[in-house]
Amino acid sequence: MPRKPTPARPGDRARLEVMFDKPQLLGRLFGEYDQNLVAIENRLGVYIAARGNKLQIEGEAEAAARAREVLTGLYNRLLQGQEIEPGAVEAIIAMSAEPLLDGILRIDASQPPTLMIRTRKKTIVPRSGTQMRYMEALGRDHVIFALGPAGTGKTYLAVAQAVQQLISGSVDRLILSRPAVEAGERLGFLPGDMKEKVDPYLRPLYDALYDMLPAEQVERRITSGEIEIAPLALMRGRTLADAFVILDEAQNTTPAQMKMFLTRFGQNSRMVICGDPKQVDLPDPGKSGLADAVSRLERIEGIGTIRFGVGDVVRHPIVGRIVEAYEGKDA
Repeated sequence: MPRKPTPARPGDRARLEVMFDKPQLLGRLFGEYDQNLVAIENRLGVYIAARGNKLQIEGEAEAAARAREVLTGLYNRLLQGQEIEPGAVEAIIAMSAEPLLDGILRIDASQPPTLMIRTRKKTIVPRSGTQMRYMEALGRDHVIFALGPAGTGKTYLAVAQAVQQLISGSVDRLILSRPAVEAGERLGFLPGDMKEKVDPYLRPLYDALYDMLPAEQVERRITSGEIEIAPLALMRGRTLADAFVILDEAQNTTPAQMKMFLTRFGQNSRMVICGDPKQVDLPDPGKSGLADAVSRLERIEGIGTIRFGVGDVVRHPIVGRIVEAYEGKDA
């Protein structure tokens, strides 16, 4: 059954054509039941018609041009052996609005993307302009504060960069930490030994690791001490040299805890501090160690601060709308 065109925005209209030289990839490009084409039509207000290995795009001129960029970007991913995973279409649509990312969307299909993180299980490219700046900072700065709502890739990209550096030998250890329970880290009432007490709070970090490395490698490297996942309280009294260190949920640290963590920095190390300043679980939200540290340190050379917004949410599109609704109510 033919799909009805989505009404275009007012303005000059255009009819563009894009041709693909490998028809065998078009099924994956279009998606099951043309779901990728439908998503582009609905988001950009255009109509897309397939004619063999050609697509005709009709709509407001700027939107049609963006749709052509999105389709070209998705096709190039397929040429490079990447799949169009859930969320990729929405992400590239968002990226098409950012002139900063033209170089990623209009890549030569014979060349790899200009900015990527390679791990054992996947190759990761930025999905928003802020993610691009974040990935650049991860390869450049000694200490990085990544601030913003859930679903923007703050922790996920940091773990990916850490795994890449561990695999390449740039660092000897990967240390992942977060406040175990709100900010007080009161674990005594929980059943089990220390590992059993803290594992539920560190599960998001394990999940990211298993997405980057085969399970047997994760377990082997944890056993050997190359990868350490520990609550923030266990960072006291240590000097973390030759390590990539990530602190997640940093908004739930006190200023004293944050100072303790930051002063663990050692030779040939890198630290990434991730958190959402709007989701503080401390008894006094005004005394977050994350906000205090950023206000003191973000202008110091070698320290980068990346701020994500609702538009950078790269999970299911509804997550972005949920975050936006809550932030609008809180404003």
